Amino acid sequence: MKVFAFAVIVALVSVSSANAGSLTPLADLKRGSMVSVEGVVERILDEDEFRLADDTGSVRVYVGPNWVPVNAGERVRVQGFVDDGIGPREIYARMLTREDGTNVEFSHRYD
Repeated sequence: MKVFAFAVIVALVSVSSANAGSLTPLADLKRGSMVSVEGVVERILDEDEFRLADDTGSVRVYVGPNWVPVNAGERVRVQGFVDDGIGPREIYARMLTREDGTNVEFSHRYD
């Protein structure tokens, strides 16, 4: 039984790792899903939010309560959660990768 449980865990980790590398076009974002997207920062909307665009559309990316660590015009990859509430779609970023390969991780704690 332990061997079977271990095999299931290894399989789940492998699937998660494989999905982490695949990119989702912005037009295909589904509410309540974890995604990895890539695009160009269209503009900074606020100190903790920016608009990301690819060939299929655009979306707000929230990094708060952190400051936006990128500039308009910069190409980035964002991993995060697509908001499942009503209103405009928004990604709550967990990690951002800049074009030079620098990773920025975000904590969404509200103390």
